[in-house]
Amino acid sequence: MNDIDKIFDLGGKVAVVTGGGDGIGRASCEILAAAGASVVVSDLSADKAKVVADSIVEAGGKAASVACNVLDDADLKQLIDFAVTTYGTVNILVNNAGMGGGGRENPFEIDRDYVERIYAMNVFAPWQLCKLAAPHMQSSGYGSIINITSMSSVNNDPNMAIYGSSKAALNHLTSNLAYDYGSMGIRINNVGPGATRTNALASVLTPEMEERMLSHTPIRRLGEASDIAIAVLFFASPASAWISGQTLMVNGGGVQTLN
Repeated sequence: MNDIDKIFDLGGKVAVVTGGGDGIGRASCEILAAAGASVVVSDLSADKAKVVADSIVEAGGKAASVACNVLDDADLKQLIDFAVTTYGTVNILVNNAGMGGGGRENPFEIDRDYVERIYAMNVFAPWQLCKLAAPHMQSSGYGSIINITSMSSVNNDPNMAIYGSSKAALNHLTSNLAYDYGSMGIRINNVGPGATRTNALASVLTPEMEERMLSHTPIRRLGEASDIAIAVLFFASPASAWISGQTLMVNGGGVQTLN
């Protein structure tokens, strides 16, 4: 592959992004559209999804929006059906929607319902969407799945056991599905954000916590949503044609923990 312009070209490809209404999801939608993909922006909030899709269209890209609660099996099917009806297929899936963490999971206060909800969001929903999208990727001749994991999948933090273990499960799910999907012409990889400036981080971040994070981050700044989205583009594009089953941590070269 010698033509550098084609390495990141997603022209003619269709991308589905969950949790696309803000933060990393929005940045991923925007960069995939800028690379030429037709993007289905999905979010629990129909209004947020529409704002992102409209902004992409205004910038000259192709996008459509749809509400999706990834905890609802019917919504997951409807999301993939919407993409196929609107754009003809699915080539790229970004499983970005997630929940939990933030150092709020006191192991003596959370209950089984909470644990099951976190795993349903962070493990089951990505697995189910992979299953629904894969046949379309296979028939189209191009498939790339990007799961958004977390540094919490490898870090050790207090009050993070359920979120962290759910993301660790997602890592292992991805590395195993690479074997199941490889013969279908589908790649599947993880992007693991370090501490990234999103609304979720802002809800727990203090100046003191930020300074502690930066003290062991070689590139001395926190991440931006655009930093993570660039990694998403790499895995979505032909640039990563011989990469599957991998987890790329995007973390400034360090380890950012909450404690």
